[in-house]
Amino acid sequence: MTEIQREQNRETRKLQVTGGSTYIISLPKKWVVQNQLKKGSSILFYEEEDGSLRISSESKRQERSEEALIRVSSSDHPNAIIRKIVSVYLVGYNSIHVKGQKEALSSRQRNTIKNFARRLLVGTEIVTDTPTELSLQVLLNYPELSVQSALRRMCIITSSMHKDAVTALRELDLQQAKDVITTDDEVDRFNLYIVRQLKMAIQKPRSIREIGLTNARDCLGYRLVTKYVERTADHAVNIAENVLSLERRLNSEVIGKIEKMSTIAVSMFETSIEALFRNDFNLAESLIEKMKNVVALALEAASFSEEIRADESASLRLVIESVRRTAEYACDVAEIVLNLAVESIIK
Repeated sequence: MTEIQREQNRETRKLQVTGGSTYIISLPKKWVVQNQLKKGSSILFYEEEDGSLRISSESKRQERSEEALIRVSSSDHPNAIIRKIVSVYLVGYNSIHVKGQKEALSSRQRNTIKNFARRLLVGTEIVTDTPTELSLQVLLNYPELSVQSALRRMCIITSSMHKDAVTALRELDLQQAKDVITTDDEVDRFNLYIVRQLKMAIQKPRSIREIGLTNARDCLGYRLVTKYVERTADHAVNIAENVLSLERRLNSEVIGKIEKMSTIAVSMFETSIEALFRNDFNLAESLIEKMKNVVALALEAASFSEEIRADESASLRLVIESVRRTAEYACDVAEIVLNLAVESIIK
């Protein structure tokens, strides 16, 4: 709802006293009718952190089912079905049923859905597996794995992926590069889980503390951080993929430049996440200045591209770009921390 819409919907009611000690206020008739309320209906009140009151009807709270049904046809591409499942998972449904409209699900559809659920949906089990239906049940609740715990694990994996990708570059270790690419699934699993938790918290503000955060602003900040971490992992994958395209090791001097860049970039990334968890404004501020060192090293490393073969030159530039982007995402996270921790520097 926009600010203009809020102004148009705003009404003023006067507080009244009845019986000498009971305070009452009337409800807008339009709202009562829309929610199908009548005399004796239950109204729920929630006190928010800023002192405001939020009200909702009991019927409104119960009207949304915990189950979602997705109808598909045999001609639907498996990836299109996966996108529907992800959308339903992210908005908080705990039971997801995928059924064929008139015919059985194809073996390709069923196998794709099952593999996806096992690899990428945290705490989700396949509870029904028949030719015509697949049912997924989300068994993990947020008290069991907080957003901060999931994000910390996601960051540890991402940092390790980047380090392993650069090691694979130095040694031209193709198997290690392939392992980095495979590990990206773990990051994606936690990314989807965190986004699901944050979306559910926004829909039910009283659950924000239950997922380990403080307020809606934290939810927005953590949503952006999660996106940056996931993209940082993607750049580790990009480095690994470029390793696979090389036929020989790069010049030891250029490798040294890239490793130096990588050390600074990963340090910035890890520091930015630590600043987030500690809500440390000064720590976040201190790492932003390091970006200029990464840029300088990137220029030095890129200068070698003119001295090597064209195919190697392209891979080199892509690797340098991915390392630089890792440092830039660390700065993006640091800027979010500055916004979240700004109260700590206000006198």
